[in-house]
Amino acid sequence: MARKSRRELAKDRGDLGDLPVTVKDVALRAGVSPITVSRAIQRPELVSDATRAHVLEVVRAMGYVPNLMAGGLATSKSRLVAIVLPTIANSIYASVVQAIMDRLAEAGYHTLVGPSGYIPEQEEALLAAILGRRPDGIVLTGTFHTQASRERLASAGIPVVEAWDLSDNGLDMQVGFSHEQVGATVAEHFFAKGYRRWAVIGVNDPRALRRCKAVIGRLAELGVNNVAVQTLPLPATWEVGRKGLANLLDAGEKPDFIFCSSDTVALGVLAEASTRGLNVPGDLAVLGFGDTLNGQFADPALSTVSVNATEMGHQVAEALLRRFDGQSAEPRVDTGFTIVERGSTART
Repeated sequence: MARKSRRELAKDRGDLGDLPVTVKDVALRAGVSPITVSRAIQRPELVSDATRAHVLEVVRAMGYVPNLMAGGLATSKSRLVAIVLPTIANSIYASVVQAIMDRLAEAGYHTLVGPSGYIPEQEEALLAAILGRRPDGIVLTGTFHTQASRERLASAGIPVVEAWDLSDNGLDMQVGFSHEQVGATVAEHFFAKGYRRWAVIGVNDPRALRRCKAVIGRLAELGVNNVAVQTLPLPATWEVGRKGLANLLDAGEKPDFIFCSSDTVALGVLAEASTRGLNVPGDLAVLGFGDTLNGQFADPALSTVSVNATEMGHQVAEALLRRFDGQSAEPRVDTGFTIVERGSTART
Protein backbone atom coordinates (compact mmCIF):
# COMPACT_ATOMS: atom_id res chain seq x y z
CA MET A 1 0.00 0.00 0.00
CA ALA A 2 1.34 3.41 -0.97
CA ARG A 3 2.25 5.68 1.90
CA LYS A 4 -0.01 8.69 2.37
CA SER A 5 1.22 12.22 2.80
CA ARG A 6 0.87 14.05 6.12
CA ARG A 7 -1.94 16.09 4.62
CA GLU A 8 -3.79 12.98 3.40
CA LEU A 9 -3.53 11.38 6.85
CA ALA A 10 -4.78 14.58 8.47
CA LYS A 11 -7.66 14.67 5.99
CA ASP A 12 -8.59 11.11 6.93
CA ARG A 13 -8.81 12.29 10.53
CA GLY A 14 -10.89 15.28 9.48
CA ASP A 15 -8.26 17.69 10.79
CA LEU A 16 -6.09 19.48 8.24
CA GLY A 17 -5.00 22.06 10.79
CA ASP A 18 -2.36 24.38 9.36
CA LEU A 19 -0.78 21.85 7.02
CA PRO A 20 0.06 23.55 3.70
CA VAL A 21 -1.08 22.26 0.34
CA THR A 22 1.72 20.24 -1.25
CA VAL A 23 2.66 19.56 -4.83
CA LYS A 24 1.45 15.98 -4.30
CA ASP A 25 -1.96 17.27 -3.20
CA VAL A 26 -2.22 19.34 -6.39
CA ALA A 27 -1.10 16.39 -8.51
CA LEU A 28 -3.76 14.11 -7.01
CA ARG A 29 -6.52 16.68 -7.57
CA ALA A 30 -5.34 17.44 -11.12
CA GLY A 31 -4.84 13.79 -12.03
CA VAL A 32 -1.22 14.28 -13.09
CA SER A 33 2.19 13.49 -11.66
CA PRO A 34 3.97 15.80 -9.19
CA ILE A 35 6.68 16.44 -11.80
CA THR A 36 4.01 17.64 -14.25
CA VAL A 37 2.76 20.10 -11.64
CA SER A 38 6.30 21.40 -11.10
CA ARG A 39 6.87 21.74 -14.82
CA ALA A 40 3.57 23.53 -15.37
CA ILE A 41 4.64 26.12 -12.78
CA GLN A 42 8.36 26.44 -13.42
CA ARG A 43 8.97 25.02 -16.91
CA PRO A 44 5.75 25.70 -18.88
CA GLU A 45 7.48 25.10 -22.19
CA LEU A 46 7.76 21.41 -21.25
CA VAL A 47 3.99 20.80 -20.98
CA SER A 48 1.06 21.40 -23.29
CA ASP A 49 -0.99 24.58 -22.99
CA ALA A 50 -4.05 22.57 -21.99
CA THR A 51 -2.19 20.71 -19.24
CA ARG A 52 -0.65 23.88 -17.89
CA ALA A 53 -4.03 25.67 -17.84
CA HIS A 54 -5.63 22.71 -16.00
CA VAL A 55 -2.84 22.47 -13.43
CA LEU A 56 -2.83 26.22 -12.76
CA GLU A 57 -6.60 26.17 -12.29
CA VAL A 58 -6.16 23.50 -9.60
CA VAL A 59 -3.28 25.46 -8.06
CA ARG A 60 -5.50 28.52 -7.73
CA ALA A 61 -8.46 26.52 -6.42
CA MET A 62 -6.36 24.83 -3.73
CA GLY A 63 -4.34 27.90 -2.81
CA TYR A 64 -1.05 26.12 -3.45
CA VAL A 65 2.09 28.20 -2.98
CA PRO A 66 5.11 26.57 -4.67
CA ASN A 67 8.41 26.52 -2.81
CA LEU A 68 10.49 27.97 -5.63
CA MET A 69 13.65 28.07 -3.53
CA ALA A 70 13.39 24.34 -2.83
CA GLY A 71 13.02 23.68 -6.52
CA GLY A 72 15.98 25.91 -7.21
CA LEU A 73 18.16 23.97 -4.79
CA ALA A 74 17.27 20.74 -6.53
CA THR A 75 17.85 22.02 -10.07
CA SER A 76 20.44 24.77 -9.45
CA LYS A 77 17.90 27.18 -10.97
CA SER A 78 15.63 29.65 -9.24
CA ARG A 79 13.70 30.66 -12.39
CA LEU A 80 14.12 34.21 -11.12
CA VAL A 81 15.53 37.27 -12.89
CA ALA A 82 16.14 40.57 -11.10
CA ILE A 83 15.82 43.94 -12.86
CA VAL A 84 17.42 47.00 -11.26
CA LEU A 85 16.08 50.39 -12.44
CA PRO A 86 16.95 53.93 -11.43
CA THR A 87 13.29 54.58 -10.60
CA ILE A 88 9.83 53.11 -11.06
CA ALA A 89 8.28 56.60 -11.15
CA ASN A 90 9.43 57.47 -14.68
CA SER A 91 7.48 55.83 -17.50
CA ILE A 92 10.52 56.01 -19.78
CA TYR A 93 11.57 52.58 -18.45
CA ALA A 94 8.13 50.95 -18.57
CA SER A 95 8.20 49.60 -22.14
CA VAL A 96 11.64 48.04 -21.72
CA VAL A 97 10.72 46.35 -18.45
CA GLN A 98 7.37 45.11 -19.77
CA ALA A 99 9.02 43.57 -22.82
CA ILE A 100 11.60 41.82 -20.63
CA MET A 101 8.97 40.51 -18.23
CA ASP A 102 6.64 39.32 -20.98
CA ARG A 103 9.33 37.35 -22.82
CA LEU A 104 10.77 35.82 -19.66
CA ALA A 105 7.30 34.86 -18.44
CA GLU A 106 6.72 32.98 -21.69
CA ALA A 107 9.81 30.93 -20.86
CA GLY A 108 8.70 30.27 -17.28
CA TYR A 109 10.80 32.86 -15.46
CA HIS A 110 9.67 35.28 -12.77
CA THR A 111 11.02 38.79 -12.31
CA LEU A 112 11.79 41.08 -9.41
CA VAL A 113 12.13 44.83 -9.96
CA GLY A 114 14.10 47.09 -7.63
CA PRO A 115 14.78 50.86 -7.84
CA SER A 116 18.30 52.16 -7.20
CA GLY A 117 17.34 55.83 -7.00
CA TYR A 118 20.12 56.69 -9.50
CA ILE A 119 22.57 56.02 -6.65
CA PRO A 120 25.35 53.46 -7.34
CA GLU A 121 25.67 52.66 -3.64
CA GLN A 122 21.95 51.90 -3.47
CA GLU A 123 22.36 49.60 -6.47
CA GLU A 124 25.20 47.91 -4.58
CA ALA A 125 22.93 47.30 -1.58
CA LEU A 126 20.16 45.96 -3.80
CA LEU A 127 22.55 43.55 -5.49
CA ALA A 128 23.69 42.21 -2.12
CA ALA A 129 20.07 41.43 -1.23
CA ILE A 130 19.19 40.10 -4.68
CA LEU A 131 22.14 37.74 -4.97
CA GLY A 132 21.16 36.16 -1.66
CA ARG A 133 18.00 34.95 -3.40
CA ARG A 134 20.05 33.15 -6.04
CA PRO A 135 18.61 34.66 -9.25
CA ASP A 136 19.45 33.02 -12.55
CA GLY A 137 20.23 36.39 -14.10
CA ILE A 138 20.32 40.13 -13.47
CA VAL A 139 19.44 43.14 -15.63
CA LEU A 140 21.05 46.45 -14.72
CA THR A 141 20.36 49.92 -16.07
CA GLY A 142 23.45 51.57 -17.50
CA THR A 143 27.13 50.76 -17.11
CA PHE A 144 28.15 52.85 -14.10
CA HIS A 145 28.50 50.69 -10.98
CA THR A 146 30.61 50.69 -7.84
CA GLN A 147 33.72 48.53 -7.77
CA ALA A 148 32.13 46.41 -5.06
CA SER A 149 29.13 45.73 -7.33
CA ARG A 150 31.41 44.72 -10.18
CA GLU A 151 33.37 42.34 -7.97
CA ARG A 152 30.24 40.83 -6.44
CA LEU A 153 28.66 40.19 -9.84
CA ALA A 154 31.87 38.72 -11.22
CA SER A 155 32.11 36.26 -8.34
CA ALA A 156 28.40 35.32 -8.62
CA GLY A 157 29.03 33.80 -12.04
CA ILE A 158 25.51 34.42 -13.39
CA PRO A 159 24.49 36.15 -16.65
CA VAL A 160 24.26 39.94 -16.39
CA VAL A 161 22.83 42.31 -18.99
CA GLU A 162 23.47 46.04 -18.82
CA ALA A 163 20.61 47.77 -20.65
CA TRP A 164 20.14 51.34 -21.85
CA ASP A 165 23.81 51.86 -22.62
CA LEU A 166 26.87 50.72 -24.51
CA SER A 167 30.43 51.07 -23.27
CA ASP A 168 33.89 49.56 -23.57
CA ASN A 169 33.87 48.40 -19.95
CA GLY A 170 30.96 45.98 -19.86
CA LEU A 171 30.34 43.48 -17.08
CA ASP A 172 29.03 40.71 -19.33
CA MET A 173 26.41 41.53 -21.99
CA GLN A 174 25.13 44.93 -23.10
CA VAL A 175 21.91 45.81 -24.93
CA GLY A 176 21.27 49.46 -25.66
CA PHE A 177 22.49 52.49 -27.55
CA SER A 178 25.15 55.18 -27.47
CA HIS A 179 24.12 58.27 -25.51
CA GLU A 180 26.95 60.17 -27.16
CA GLN A 181 25.61 59.29 -30.59
CA VAL A 182 22.14 60.44 -29.57
CA GLY A 183 23.50 63.86 -28.65
CA ALA A 184 25.58 64.23 -31.80
CA THR A 185 22.73 63.15 -34.07
CA VAL A 186 20.26 65.53 -32.42
CA ALA A 187 22.68 68.43 -32.89
CA GLU A 188 23.31 67.62 -36.54
CA HIS A 189 19.66 66.99 -37.39
CA PHE A 190 18.22 70.20 -35.97
CA PHE A 191 21.21 72.35 -36.91
CA ALA A 192 20.43 71.35 -40.50
CA LYS A 193 16.89 72.66 -39.95
CA GLY A 194 18.24 76.09 -39.13
CA TYR A 195 18.16 76.23 -35.33
CA ARG A 196 21.01 78.30 -33.93
CA ARG A 197 19.98 79.47 -30.43
CA TRP A 198 20.13 76.29 -28.39
CA ALA A 199 19.44 75.40 -24.78
CA VAL A 200 19.58 72.17 -22.83
CA ILE A 201 17.43 71.35 -19.80
CA GLY A 202 18.07 68.17 -17.88
CA VAL A 203 18.63 66.42 -14.59
CA ASN A 204 21.76 65.25 -12.82
CA ASP A 205 21.65 61.71 -14.23
CA PRO A 206 24.94 60.38 -15.68
CA ARG A 207 23.33 59.11 -18.90
CA ALA A 208 21.35 62.31 -19.43
CA LEU A 209 24.48 64.38 -18.82
CA ARG A 210 26.35 62.39 -21.45
CA ARG A 211 23.64 63.08 -24.05
CA CYS A 212 23.59 66.76 -23.21
CA LYS A 213 27.37 67.03 -23.30
CA ALA A 214 27.40 65.37 -26.71
CA VAL A 215 24.83 67.85 -28.04
CA ILE A 216 26.92 70.77 -26.83
CA GLY A 217 30.15 69.28 -28.15
CA ARG A 218 28.80 68.62 -31.65
CA LEU A 219 27.17 72.06 -31.81
CA ALA A 220 30.55 73.65 -31.00
CA GLU A 221 32.05 71.77 -33.93
CA LEU A 222 29.26 73.18 -36.10
CA GLY A 223 29.99 76.72 -34.92
CA VAL A 224 27.21 77.09 -32.35
CA ASN A 225 28.61 78.18 -29.01
CA ASN A 226 27.15 79.57 -25.79
CA VAL A 227 24.52 76.87 -25.43
CA ALA A 228 22.43 77.73 -22.37
CA VAL A 229 22.30 74.87 -19.88
CA GLN A 230 20.01 74.14 -16.95
CA THR A 231 20.89 71.02 -14.92
CA LEU A 232 18.53 70.40 -12.02
CA PRO A 233 18.41 67.75 -9.27
CA LEU A 234 16.69 64.42 -9.77
CA PRO A 235 14.03 63.17 -10.21
CA ALA A 236 12.94 64.14 -13.72
CA THR A 237 9.52 65.80 -13.37
CA TRP A 238 7.35 68.39 -15.09
CA GLU A 239 8.49 70.83 -12.40
CA VAL A 240 12.09 70.41 -13.56
CA GLY A 241 11.07 71.41 -17.08
CA ARG A 242 9.00 74.37 -15.92
CA LYS A 243 11.73 75.62 -13.61
CA GLY A 244 14.44 75.10 -16.21
CA LEU A 245 12.65 77.16 -18.85
CA ALA A 246 11.68 79.81 -16.29
CA ASN A 247 15.33 80.15 -15.22
CA LEU A 248 16.45 80.55 -18.82
CA LEU A 249 13.85 83.15 -19.70
CA ASP A 250 14.32 85.08 -16.46
CA ALA A 251 18.06 85.22 -17.21
CA GLY A 252 17.33 86.83 -20.58
CA GLU A 253 17.99 83.76 -22.72
CA LYS A 254 15.94 83.45 -25.91
CA PRO A 255 16.52 79.95 -27.27
CA ASP A 256 14.76 78.81 -30.40
CA PHE A 257 15.43 75.13 -29.63
CA ILE A 258 15.51 73.22 -26.34
CA PHE A 259 16.75 69.65 -25.97
CA CYS A 260 15.40 68.00 -22.81
CA SER A 261 16.85 65.03 -20.97
CA SER A 262 13.48 63.22 -21.00
CA ASP A 263 9.93 63.55 -22.27
CA THR A 264 8.78 64.29 -18.73
CA VAL A 265 11.06 67.30 -18.51
CA ALA A 266 10.01 68.38 -22.01
CA LEU A 267 6.34 68.29 -21.02
CA GLY A 268 7.15 70.70 -18.21
CA VAL A 269 8.85 72.99 -20.73
CA LEU A 270 5.71 72.92 -22.90
CA ALA A 271 3.58 73.83 -19.87
CA GLU A 272 5.82 76.74 -18.87
CA ALA A 273 5.98 77.99 -22.46
CA SER A 274 2.19 78.02 -22.60
CA THR A 275 1.98 79.90 -19.30
CA ARG A 276 4.32 82.57 -20.65
CA GLY A 277 2.48 82.94 -23.94
CA LEU A 278 5.18 81.37 -26.09
CA ASN A 279 4.16 79.55 -29.24
CA VAL A 280 5.62 76.06 -29.73
CA PRO A 281 7.19 75.55 -32.21
CA GLY A 282 6.89 79.08 -33.62
CA ASP A 283 8.81 80.82 -30.84
CA LEU A 284 10.48 77.78 -29.35
CA ALA A 285 10.97 74.20 -30.55
CA VAL A 286 11.12 71.47 -27.91
CA LEU A 287 12.60 67.96 -28.18
CA GLY A 288 12.24 65.25 -25.54
CA PHE A 289 13.80 61.84 -25.04
CA GLY A 290 12.16 58.46 -24.53
CA ASP A 291 9.00 58.61 -26.67
CA THR A 292 6.55 58.15 -23.80
CA LEU A 293 2.80 57.93 -24.35
CA ASN A 294 2.10 61.24 -22.58
CA GLY A 295 4.34 63.06 -25.03
CA GLN A 296 2.43 61.70 -28.01
CA PHE A 297 -0.81 63.21 -26.71
CA ALA A 298 0.59 66.58 -25.63
CA ASP A 299 -0.47 69.80 -27.37
CA PRO A 300 1.49 70.21 -29.51
CA ALA A 301 2.54 66.56 -29.78
CA LEU A 302 6.08 66.20 -28.47
CA SER A 303 8.97 65.49 -30.79
CA THR A 304 11.36 63.06 -29.17
CA VAL A 305 14.12 60.51 -29.47
CA SER A 306 12.78 56.96 -29.51
CA VAL A 307 15.19 54.36 -28.14
CA ASN A 308 13.24 51.40 -29.53
CA ALA A 309 12.31 50.39 -26.00
CA THR A 310 10.27 47.29 -26.78
CA GLU A 311 12.97 45.88 -29.04
CA MET A 312 15.58 46.64 -26.38
CA GLY A 313 13.60 44.74 -23.77
CA HIS A 314 13.08 41.81 -26.12
CA GLN A 315 16.80 41.62 -26.90
CA VAL A 316 17.67 41.76 -23.18
CA ALA A 317 15.38 38.81 -22.49
CA GLU A 318 16.65 36.82 -25.47
CA ALA A 319 20.27 37.35 -24.41
CA LEU A 320 19.49 35.96 -20.95
CA LEU A 321 17.49 33.02 -22.30
CA ARG A 322 20.30 32.00 -24.64
CA ARG A 323 22.72 31.96 -21.74
CA PHE A 324 20.28 30.06 -19.54
CA ASP A 325 20.13 27.40 -22.24
CA GLY A 326 23.92 27.13 -22.33
CA GLN A 327 24.26 28.97 -25.63
CA SER A 328 26.50 31.93 -26.41
CA ALA A 329 25.02 35.41 -26.69
CA GLU A 330 26.27 38.55 -28.39
CA PRO A 331 28.23 40.57 -25.82
CA ARG A 332 27.03 43.86 -27.30
CA VAL A 333 23.72 44.55 -29.08
CA ASP A 334 23.03 48.04 -30.41
CA THR A 335 19.26 48.56 -30.65
CA GLY A 336 19.70 52.10 -31.96
CA PHE A 337 17.44 55.13 -31.73
CA THR A 338 15.23 57.29 -33.95
CA ILE A 339 14.35 60.97 -33.97
CA VAL A 340 10.55 61.21 -34.05
CA GLU A 341 9.36 64.62 -35.21
CA ARG A 342 5.92 65.82 -34.18
CA GLY A 343 4.29 69.17 -33.61
CA SER A 344 6.77 70.62 -31.09
CA THR A 345 9.52 70.95 -33.75
CA ALA A 346 7.39 71.29 -36.91
CA ARG A 347 8.80 74.36 -38.59
CA THR A 348 6.80 75.69 -41.53
